[in-house]
Amino acid sequence: MKALRTPEDRFADLPDFPFVAHYLEVGDSLRMHYLDEGPADGPVVLLLHGEPSWCYLYRHMIPTLVDAGFRTIAPDLIGFGKSDKPTEQSDYSYQAHLDWTKSLIDQLELTDICLFCQDWGGLIGLRLVAQTPDRFSKVVASNTFLPNGVVETPEVFLQWRAYSRSVPTLDVGKIIQSGTHLNLSEETMNAYRAPFPDESYKAGARIFPSLVPVTKDDPEAIKNRQAWEVLQKWENPFLTLFGAHDAIMQGADKIFQQLVPGTKGQPHAVLEAGHFIQEEQGEELARRLVAWW
Repeated sequence: MKALRTPEDRFADLPDFPFVAHYLEVGDSLRMHYLDEGPADGPVVLLLHGEPSWCYLYRHMIPTLVDAGFRTIAPDLIGFGKSDKPTEQSDYSYQAHLDWTKSLIDQLELTDICLFCQDWGGLIGLRLVAQTPDRFSKVVASNTFLPNGVVETPEVFLQWRAYSRSVPTLDVGKIIQSGTHLNLSEETMNAYRAPFPDESYKAGARIFPSLVPVTKDDPEAIKNRQAWEVLQKWENPFLTLFGAHDAIMQGADKIFQQLVPGTKGQPHAVLEAGHFIQEEQGEELARRLVAWW
């Protein structure tokens, strides 16, 4: 497997990002980047990002979580951020992302995890919760879902999927901007562009939307339905914090609340934000997580 590694100088002087880089090896000798902030013996919060962002998305949440005593782990999925980027779209699969992320959890020996997941962070994280429920104690689902191929896929997502594969230049900064309710500075958009010096680095970002299972007979949809069977028996705390202006994920929080027993009596909220809710409401999300804990 051929993979590219973004030059470190692309990440120099990023705004509000003073965190120390950590790396480990997953899969076929791929280097995976992650942040590990806060006390080593603190309760673990695992922050999983989605498409096409990276752990920079969590920069507003991390300080509040660390100040509250949490060990805060924020990886970059393979193909994103400071992690290695396989060059062929065929190198990426739903299962590969699960395996890579599970390898990080296993190598760091994380237990009693509070998962915070958004976008693809939920497609990966919630599957891992179902596969290894003994490792997780709590879940916060934010602008995410676990598609089963039965629930109708929003047309806006199908349009996004087609766009991501066909547009000549995938402008990640503008994509993040399109998924936020507020205007982002050019400096912030450039921070999201930083992992991708040119189009050759974007195979993972381009294929990710097409890996979402949208038909009933998709093998990953079948696996997700099996995962839902576990989640429908999940009685540990499960909180939803969604953005009011997320057209793709609108209403998914209500499905979680109807189906997952652990959602009962939890302080669910819909905040003034778009899809990339951490960008607009990061500090508020962290405060709510800490208070909920």
